[in-house]
Amino acid sequence: MPGDESPPPAPLARAEQFIWLTARVLEQRRFAFHFLGGDADAVDAALGAYLGDDGGYGHALDPDLRGPLSQPLHTAHALRVLDSLGRCAGQRIERLCRHLTGLSTPEGALPLVRPAPRDHPVAPYHPVRDDPPGELLTTGPVVGVLHRNRIWHAWLFRATDFCWERIETLRHSHPYEVQSAVAFLDGAPDRARAAAAADRLGRLVRERHLVVLDPGRREEYAPAPGYAPGELLFPHDYARRPESLARSWFTDEEMRRSLDFLAAEQQPDGGWPVRRRAWAPGSSLERRPIATLEALLTLRAYGRPVGAAGPPAAGPPTVSPPAPGRPR
Repeated sequence: MPGDESPPPAPLARAEQFIWLTARVLEQRRFAFHFLGGDADAVDAALGAYLGDDGGYGHALDPDLRGPLSQPLHTAHALRVLDSLGRCAGQRIERLCRHLTGLSTPEGALPLVRPAPRDHPVAPYHPVRDDPPGELLTTGPVVGVLHRNRIWHAWLFRATDFCWERIETLRHSHPYEVQSAVAFLDGAPDRARAAAAADRLGRLVRERHLVVLDPGRREEYAPAPGYAPGELLFPHDYARRPESLARSWFTDEEMRRSLDFLAAEQQPDGGWPVRRRAWAPGSSLERRPIATLEALLTLRAYGRPVGAAGPPAAGPPTVSPPAPGRPR
């Protein structure tokens, strides 16, 4: 009957259904921790399944690198998870830093992909080299998280110098490298130097059109070389939280448009899309729940309403979205 229609499910309820249907155990437990009052121990246990005997992380923790080998991109992913739990400390991190020491290039930085004794599938946009150079793309996020958690290890001194030198001399870059620079600057202990570097980097991002300032005109922007069609970054991709140094790069109106666009990107199945090139079915499937978690966390950090999760299901989840439940 007219007037009896139920209100549409809240974004969080729709996302919850998507997570239960598609996500790995790690992302399921992360969702429960961040939005359902779940236990941090459960997230930690799930992350432990990716920990290797060498103290690094592997087993496709970052979906773009398959196989068991510990890789720097996996380490960056693991540290973001541990940081969100408040558990980036202790002997586990000490052992991880020893592992990173062994991976580092002569300049003290981390390569993009560590050569493997056996070939394992890797995304084509992450080339495997016999003697890979150090990259800000991998080193910046790792060093930034460690500094933010007040970790001190001999490896960090040269890696920190590498990040400062790369960021302060950048003349040309691409969006993902800029994201990695922001991750370093947001955790760097020298806050005055970080603010100055961020200010220069923000000007470069705008001058080089590395950010879509108006999502309604995104067809006017060209992706960076090597990126997939439509693989563009927006203000919220750089400033994932309002306290990020990258937030000052954008006006309130630019950020509002960006967050409106992010909220509207939720798909009918409840998840958020992945704009990078699809290269393997498993990688694409695993990447979307990660993107969904990041979208929800960014929206919540900026005070955008995401609603409540759905009620506990009596059985296996179905494709139909659940009714909205009580707020947390």
